[in-house]
Amino acid sequence: MPDLTLSAPAPAPSPFRVLATLSVVLIGLALLWSVGEIRMVDGAPVWMKPLKFALSFAVLFGTIALVEDRLSPRVRDGWPLRIVAWVMAAAFLAEMAYMIYQGARGEASHFNFSTPFHTFMYTVVMAAGAVSLVASVGVIGWIVKRDRDADLSPVLREAIWLGFGLSFVLTMIVAGYMSNSGGHFTGLHPEGAPTLPLMGWSGVTGDLRPAHFLSLHAMQVLPLLALWLGSRPGGVRVVRIAAVGYAALTLAVFGQALLGLPLIPLG
Repeated sequence: MPDLTLSAPAPAPSPFRVLATLSVVLIGLALLWSVGEIRMVDGAPVWMKPLKFALSFAVLFGTIALVEDRLSPRVRDGWPLRIVAWVMAAAFLAEMAYMIYQGARGEASHFNFSTPFHTFMYTVVMAAGAVSLVASVGVIGWIVKRDRDADLSPVLREAIWLGFGLSFVLTMIVAGYMSNSGGHFTGLHPEGAPTLPLMGWSGVTGDLRPAHFLSLHAMQVLPLLALWLGSRPGGVRVVRIAAVGYAALTLAVFGQALLGLPLIPLG
């Protein structure tokens, strides 16, 4: 006799896992499109910008998905987190679509004011997307702090909300200045001047990207510290001290760039 028992519908996949997976797919596409590509934009291969951003988004959404797994069902399925997910998805899709479009055309996506269209895309669409993304990170940090039923130790809870909050505040400071300055160099970086391997940061003048990198990854560094601390006594205090130190380091690297000094001089 056939089994007529109705099985419960499978839960909907986490939107952050979906976004992380899509980011990984875009990494693969950017690598595929770069095969045999010889065009350059601002001294870098045309697909380097989409590749770097896709990688950054994969880390971002993967981190949030891991945090989401620890939240209580009430918060995980609640409207605040759903709204945040939709906002981040819209910003992610808009930014990556424009960068891929510009990569296909062999043109810069950032600091491109060559036409009214490019100016609008950079100063309005991409700017709104960037603010929405980092503000959403801050909101998620606050959600974690408020969710008392989450599967989190006091140390890990403190690290997540402080790390997410720092990423929001520090990124708004550093990226806000960088977007309004018209570029990431604060001095003269001649064409062909030495740069740090892999990262591409200037080795001869101030570069705002190291501080931007630090600001973005507070949301990973502090939770990783908390996982390493485990249940050691005084873990919350250590995380708080580390948060202050991390903020000071980021601002010091930011100040160094503003003085026109490279992170690591290369001649």
